[in-house]
Amino acid sequence: MNNIIEIKNLSKNYESNVKVLRKLNFKFKAGKTYSLIGPSGSGKSTLLNLISLIDKPSSGSIKIDNSNINFFINENNDEIRSKKIGIIYQDKNLLSDFTILENVYLARLAVNKNKNSALREAKNLLEKVGLGKRINHFPSQISGGESQRVAISRAIINAPKIILADEPTGSLDKKNAKLVFKLLLENKKNNRTIIFATHNRYFANMADCKIELIDGKMKIINGRIN
Repeated sequence: MNNIIEIKNLSKNYESNVKVLRKLNFKFKAGKTYSLIGPSGSGKSTLLNLISLIDKPSSGSIKIDNSNINFFINENNDEIRSKKIGIIYQDKNLLSDFTILENVYLARLAVNKNKNSALREAKNLLEKVGLGKRINHFPSQISGGESQRVAISRAIINAPKIILADEPTGSLDKKNAKLVFKLLLENKKNNRTIIFATHNRYFANMADCKIELIDGKMKIINGRIN
């Protein structure tokens, strides 16, 4: 089975000499889902930020799709992120001055300048998540659960090989949380890796592999991966 992401001796320290991640080694396989658990401050978001190429490691390496990441070439990494990585944040991170349709199709324009194609694809995705009648609403006019469905649509519009979600249901009620996770896991494909951080044990147990971060180290709690 292919490894979409490989981290080797990955460490992250902050200026105050706080060691958040300590020489992590792991291979994330295509077609599998991974949950990251651990207390606040254990490094879940830090690890996701490194894999998403938003942050840079203090030491160690990351390989994505068999290519080593050079953290000193931002333009290349921006292109990798836009084409291969979809990101879902806890706070949705939607553009408040744009409609939900614009929030989704603008992500498509980052890799394909065909506006008509981007609009068509965005409308199709929003229809699939039950927001076809809300496409001209602004983020302030829709609920938290609806906003997170927009965020999922935005994350998958470029058919990424990697989906990263940082506490995607942290601010949602139980009903909407279950709906959002159902939509997220429905996007599991043979050539795609999904990694999500969560405090919810119920959702964590839905993953093929559950990883706990403790004192900057990774502990594999279960792994149904062959």
